[in-house]
Amino acid sequence: MWTDDWLVDTRTSYDTVAVGYADYVRDSIARLQYLRGALALFADSVRAAGGGLVADIGCGPGHVTAHLNTLGVDAFGIDLSPGRVAVARRDHPRLRFEVGSMTELDLPAASVAGLLAWQSLIHIPDAEVPSVIGQFHRVLRPGAPLQLLFHVGTESRLKTEGYGGRPMKVHVHRRQPTQVAAWLRNAGFEVEAQLLLAPEEKASQAILFARRN
Repeated sequence: MWTDDWLVDTRTSYDTVAVGYADYVRDSIARLQYLRGALALFADSVRAAGGGLVADIGCGPGHVTAHLNTLGVDAFGIDLSPGRVAVARRDHPRLRFEVGSMTELDLPAASVAGLLAWQSLIHIPDAEVPSVIGQFHRVLRPGAPLQLLFHVGTESRLKTEGYGGRPMKVHVHRRQPTQVAAWLRNAGFEVEAQLLLAPEEKASQAILFARRN
C-alpha cells in the first residue's frame, strides 16, 4: 500500500546509508565493462547531438557523473538525498551536485543536452513514472539522448536494510523493458536500443537508449 510518505522515506533511507552505498558502488564502473560501454555510447550520443550540459538524475555518490566527465561530457548530478550529495561533493569536489527530486526537476525547459538516470526510477511508484518521464522530456533539448538503467522483473519489494546493515524503508520495483519503453514512447521519446545485463539471472538489469523527439 502506497502512502504520501514514499518520497520522504526514500530520502531518509539514502541519507542513512549514504557512506555505505558509496563504498558499495565505488568500483562498479571499473569492474563492469558493459556499464563502461553504455556510458561511452551515451557520451558519443551527446557529442553527436551537439554537446552541452548533461544531467545525471539520481546521481547518488557521483561516481557515474565523474566517469562521464572523464569521457569529456559536461555532466552534473542531482539527487534526492542531501547525505548522498554531501558524499558526492566530498569525493568529487570539482564537479557540480545539487539536491533535488526527479518528480519536480528545477531545470528550465530544453536546457540539457542529455539525461541519464541509473537505478533511480526503481523507487518511483508505477503511477508516478509517466510524470517523471515527462519531466525528463521537458528539460531535454529536442534530439538529446536519454539513458535509463533499472532492475528487470515484475515484482516489488520493501527494502528494510542495506549497505552496512543500516535501516532503510524503500520499495524496489523491477520492471519489464517493454513497459518502460512504452512509458518513454508515450512521453515523446524514440527508443533506439536495449541492453540486458545478466539476462539469465534473477538480478538482471536493463539499459534503454532513447532520444527526445
